[in-house]
Amino acid sequence: MRNATIRQLQIFSVAAGHLSFARAAENLHLTHAAISLQIKQLEEVSGTLLFERIGKRVFLTEGGEILLNHTRQILQSLREADEALLALKGLKGGRVAVAVASTAEYFAPGLLAEFCMTHPDVRIRLLIDNRDTVSRLLAGNEVDLAIMGRPPAELDAVAVAFAPHPLVIVASVAHPLAKLSGVAVEDLANETLIVRESGSGTRSAMEEFFRERSIKPQVGMEMGSNEAIKQAVVAGLGISFISQHTLGLELSAGRLSILRVEGTPVMRRWHIVRHRSKYLTPALAAFWDFVLESAPGYLKKLM
Repeated sequence: MRNATIRQLQIFSVAAGHLSFARAAENLHLTHAAISLQIKQLEEVSGTLLFERIGKRVFLTEGGEILLNHTRQILQSLREADEALLALKGLKGGRVAVAVASTAEYFAPGLLAEFCMTHPDVRIRLLIDNRDTVSRLLAGNEVDLAIMGRPPAELDAVAVAFAPHPLVIVASVAHPLAKLSGVAVEDLANETLIVRESGSGTRSAMEEFFRERSIKPQVGMEMGSNEAIKQAVVAGLGISFISQHTLGLELSAGRLSILRVEGTPVMRRWHIVRHRSKYLTPALAAFWDFVLESAPGYLKKLM
């Protein structure tokens, strides 16, 4: 492996993360042929096959999995060396890669904007996806930290709760239940629910809520975004269990109504999470402290 280049390892890491040379080419702004050439050269250097194709799908070989683990450690060490040297020289700057659960996308960009106002030289990379993907990015050391609801139990992580996260049941303002001063959970049994996809933290919280009350909800639609769910509810296609932090515009415009269902809002907590062994660069430490100090007040203003 002594003849492997950093560029080859970077390309391999991206291709392995996506399990797609085409996605890697798009992400790195290279041609598919350039990706294939670099991977082939890395395979020659390592003396092992890194990928195998079965049907139309690409998989890592056992050698590929071993190399990916070491590659991520190497690339992370280089990033940490860069940050440490900058700090040693007394220079400002640094990089922070943040993964955000999709429900947090309604406040995370604004929060990051406030951080950047006081730390203009720190470069922020923001990735938004569902809980399962955010957990995978953390476990694979592909991001420095995450903002999410329930931290992944299987990860050796440092997780700190920083703000309440209310989950509510909503309907269109024209829905009959919206006119009631109180709604029993049993009244929802025959309602059509519009829900997030499996792997979403909101979906898991919804399933737990109904399971604890021995109610089997009627799932009518499954959607991959909160925006799509809200528009479907506004159109009268059903009701939904959703984060109150996603509802600002629709509530102020009088397009959605929070149902007064017994046992709601379901209170969860927002967490900031990092791997326990994660090296805290000056930039990362500054961002971590900023979230803990500023996010509670920022979220309170949005309610």
